[in-house]
Amino acid sequence: MEEVTFHPVMRKRRGLASAILGLILGLVLGFLIQSYKILSSSHHQRLNVYSSSMPGPRMLIRSSARNVPKLDDDEQINSSSTSLVFVGVMTAGKYLDSRAKAVYETWGKELPGKIAFFSSENSVVPGNCPDLPLVPLPRVDDTYPPQKKSFMMLQYMWNNYGDRFEWFLRADDDVYVRTDRLEKLLRSVNSKRAMYIGQAGRGNSEEFGLLSLEYDENFCMGGPGVILSRETLRRIVPHIKYCLRHLYTTHEDVELGRCVQKYAGIPCTWSYEMQSILYHNSSGAQAFTGNLKKKEVHRAITLHPVKSPPHMYRLHNYMRGLQIQDLQQERLNLHRDIYTMAKQLGISVENLKNFEIADGVPLFPVNRYSKEYPDDTEILGVPAGLRSFKPTSSDEVIPWDFLSRSEYSLGDSNPRRRIHSDIKEGLEDITREVMASINACSRQRGRVVEERSTLYGYRRVDSYGADTILDLLLVYRKYRGRKVTLPVRRHVYLHQHFTGLEIRETVNGEEVDETRRSQQNDKSLQNIFRGGFLNLNFNFEEEDPVKSKIIHFILPLSGRYEVFRRFLQNYEEVCLTSGEKTALLVILYHRETEDSFNRTIDLIEQLKYKYRSVSIDIIPVSGTFSRAKALNFGVSRLKDDDLMFFVDVDIVFTESALYRIRANSLLGRQIYFPVVFSQYDPKVVYKGNRKQDTFAINEISGYWRQFGFGIVSLYKQDYKSVGGFNLSIQGWGKEDVDFYEKVVKSNIKIFRAADKDLIHIYHDVECSKDLSETQWSMCMGTKTDTIAGIETLAKMIYENPEILQFAKARRENLTRTAG
Repeated sequence: MEEVTFHPVMRKRRGLASAILGLILGLVLGFLIQSYKILSSSHHQRLNVYSSSMPGPRMLIRSSARNVPKLDDDEQINSSSTSLVFVGVMTAGKYLDSRAKAVYETWGKELPGKIAFFSSENSVVPGNCPDLPLVPLPRVDDTYPPQKKSFMMLQYMWNNYGDRFEWFLRADDDVYVRTDRLEKLLRSVNSKRAMYIGQAGRGNSEEFGLLSLEYDENFCMGGPGVILSRETLRRIVPHIKYCLRHLYTTHEDVELGRCVQKYAGIPCTWSYEMQSILYHNSSGAQAFTGNLKKKEVHRAITLHPVKSPPHMYRLHNYMRGLQIQDLQQERLNLHRDIYTMAKQLGISVENLKNFEIADGVPLFPVNRYSKEYPDDTEILGVPAGLRSFKPTSSDEVIPWDFLSRSEYSLGDSNPRRRIHSDIKEGLEDITREVMASINACSRQRGRVVEERSTLYGYRRVDSYGADTILDLLLVYRKYRGRKVTLPVRRHVYLHQHFTGLEIRETVNGEEVDETRRSQQNDKSLQNIFRGGFLNLNFNFEEEDPVKSKIIHFILPLSGRYEVFRRFLQNYEEVCLTSGEKTALLVILYHRETEDSFNRTIDLIEQLKYKYRSVSIDIIPVSGTFSRAKALNFGVSRLKDDDLMFFVDVDIVFTESALYRIRANSLLGRQIYFPVVFSQYDPKVVYKGNRKQDTFAINEISGYWRQFGFGIVSLYKQDYKSVGGFNLSIQGWGKEDVDFYEKVVKSNIKIFRAADKDLIHIYHDVECSKDLSETQWSMCMGTKTDTIAGIETLAKMIYENPEILQFAKARRENLTRTAG
């Protein structure tokens, strides 16, 4: 409800003498006005645009209404799909192209009825939403308070649609309505009775006694929405003008409640439940802008206020996601019913794909390879339980992770870690849904159960879904009869079933549907016929849009001839011999400690001579080595739409890595930062006992370089838009971290994932004393990380006690020195 302010039309109830005097003056004025109407009736009849055969009073506004809902003659009251509820949205001219548009394009499209937007008489349909159903009300402006707009809207709704709809909803342009739940509520209530449904109010503490409400009067707060039955609207519309002339406050919802109480004889619904299902958030403009996973959002029918149109669309998408979850659960339940009946009838579940329930009547009417096929009952129909997956050997037994304040897992190298945000969010979802299920019938049972805390839990994931066991501390409150409040502990056993695979094909981030695929096939046929049959080009195979992208390798290099020769061998095997569309650009610096500059150039020339059609170039650069400057120099040689891959000479890769580089780098939208696997020192790990497998991925051989951002694939246009490298950074490291932070702050999305086909081969790390303090610290950290894993180092200390003795002695010496 809006804040009460002083207004000239505000009145206070008077005494008996004042009421009698007012009654006498009213009768006199009424007689004079009636006489004037009789004398001028013929003039009004000429102005009326409606036919005299139309029943009931009509207003002169249809000629200015635009896109208002039209009903066919066969669309009568009680129609299940189109005539349940008519929604009138109060808005203003300045909000038609924003809030009103957002309402119409979200929940306004999904109503079991019709919707119209009511604004001032000079309002016009916005250009960005030309089909918006707008009703400009004559002699109504957008000034506050909107009493006249509200009452004239109700009169219009009754005059034009009163005989066509069961229910009428008065709404604001900043309310969101869950239409499926609204329909469920309205179909459970008798619409033939006078009903006035909403969140009941009598004003806040500051307004108490100032709203001219009697002890038994209330009103429905306008923000979350007011629902009127057809009978209620029929009773109050003939008296709307009287209600407008006798206003006691500036609040239109208060005055509507007073009018309904006086002429329909009913108050707003005295129900505590209405505060949750017609929900008003007191946060104002910040309401529903944060996390939407809250019980208040999930249980509500209407949500108010949603001041920002982008947040209206966001809220609508979230609600549609909840509906998808409900449909997925319903599909699982149907599969379980089929599975159970098949077991009861002795029918093999494996043969249900082709099963017929009668001659020529298949159980699934579509082909199993069709897009509409409802998935596999053998998998989805398995009854819910913690024993859905039955191991056949000891190796298949899946251990549980223990959850308390931390997570304890056997599958992680760190036995104790913080609970990750995704698991924590999943546990909150589970708890919220469980508590909603427990309290589903709380009103009928006269009790409510509240969650206090989660004491501990277990969690695991198998081939059917996720299993969870929670020990909850709850509070049981009985509020009917003998009141009781008790703390209780309950175990929750939950199985979340996987809902099957959903596959979609994307090219450059855009989904490829059947229409686009058929268009591509048509173009291929056109190209064949355009080339002519005598062209003798019989290679009709369509080019892969992902594999056709050229990857431009940019490699900074200073010395390290033998390592570079290994890189070229890998590049030749993966890219050149297989015909991969790649190009290699080497930025070569002199190295003082190694005389290999000319040999490196000769190595490139030999490869270019062997593969004369490929693109391989080398650019000699003078000066001190700087990775940032080298990469930036290579970028300057390319075009804006070229796909670049910043690579180090220590990296080896496979053909699969090239495909992921192409697929995960999207022009103008996404940059790919793969997490490479970095090898440990083979002298420490293997001690020369066996030859190391280059692409072996395990805890012994190496680790994922999670804090390295130097290997990246992106387009030149995105490199420029982000801001490129900081060219003032000299020597080893930091330029990649700086560039990564720039991308994080930009509008381009980061795709970061472990890539098993990008391996960083071990080499000794040299940390120069000329580096800055930050760079030297990063370099030494990397050098330490690449020695060996925790398990290997612990084994070394266990097998060589003198290492531990040396460390103790050194620590004692440092302590004495410091003392």
